[in-house]
Amino acid sequence: MQARMKKYPLSEEKIHALLTAEPVARLASTGSDGFPYITPVHFVYMDEKIFIHGLAAGEKLANIKKDSRVGFEVERMIGLVHHAQEACDTNTAYESVIIRGHAAIIADDAAKRTVLDAFVRKYAPQHAGGSYPDAMVKMTGIIELSIQSCTGKYYPL
Repeated sequence: MQARMKKYPLSEEKIHALLTAEPVARLASTGSDGFPYITPVHFVYMDEKIFIHGLAAGEKLANIKKDSRVGFEVERMIGLVHHAQEACDTNTAYESVIIRGHAAIIADDAAKRTVLDAFVRKYAPQHAGGSYPDAMVKMTGIIELSIQSCTGKYYPL
């Protein structure tokens, strides 16, 4: 079966821009009950990988330890497109990226600090250059998502 060509594919530049600028994405893992588990996450895109942070324990980390395969999605809603007078003839202008890959939990404190620096630059640049207490680094979980496939599309305004 051939993959269907997207009508409005995002360029590599737009994919990188969306992954760099958007503040929230969704991470999908497989729960212990076999069902998908989807959670909103803050993330940074760095070195052709996605990094996610949170507590060092929790459902998404437990899921990743059992099965490293994950899905990742980020989108930007641009606006509504009204084609006609009927309510059902309305669409959404957007840009989106869908990634499939393998997730791993970073244990090395130096690597964690490097990723935390990137988070601070993205979300709290006024605190860039600061240090992190050892206890905080220990209680922080960092997920590294290695990208296996990445697609992007958009719908124009």
